[in-house]
Amino acid sequence: MPKPYIPNDKWSQKAAQEGFRARSVYKLIELDLRLHLLRPGMTVLDLGAAPGSWLQYTSKRIGPTGRAIGVDLTAIESIAPNVTLAQLDVTNDEALTSLLASQHIDAIDLMLSDIAPSTSGVKDVDQWRSVELAQSVIAVASRLLKPQGFCVVKVFRGADFDEFLRGIKAQGIWNDPRVMQVQASRDRSREVYVAMKRK
Repeated sequence: MPKPYIPNDKWSQKAAQEGFRARSVYKLIELDLRLHLLRPGMTVLDLGAAPGSWLQYTSKRIGPTGRAIGVDLTAIESIAPNVTLAQLDVTNDEALTSLLASQHIDAIDLMLSDIAPSTSGVKDVDQWRSVELAQSVIAVASRLLKPQGFCVVKVFRGADFDEFLRGIKAQGIWNDPRVMQVQASRDRSREVYVAMKRK
């Protein structure tokens, strides 16, 4: 029996105390500690970035010489001078290309995505939508990441997950995709993160 949803759990309380916009920041912090994702001067693209907690952390880690671009269908409040925000569909490849061109960016060091579909309550449907979104993110990453650049994307486990992983490996451009769980995920969540390095 899954535990009931607690909207004000310890992670939410910690986020409020530390000035972050959402509890999800602790997922990125753990991933960063384990994978050493972020460093000063990087160019980072965060897809599905609202409300902006990942960008808050990223902004500090990449410093004033780094650049972060946050994209979401939902508007995001201003974060820092080294963060550019855009309200658009992350699956709109033409709009993303135009956005990066306007910022004079032709390649990125790190792609982050904590994106999730609008849930329907039907687990199989939601899981498939999550896979579709993750595939869209990875398609962008495969085109924009520099060699040895990292992509980290959230996806829901389910019936389509193994096929999704096989599809990543079959592309032949990623070094050993890793499936990772993080402590800040909710107890009842099926979310995992797939981390992969561009060859």
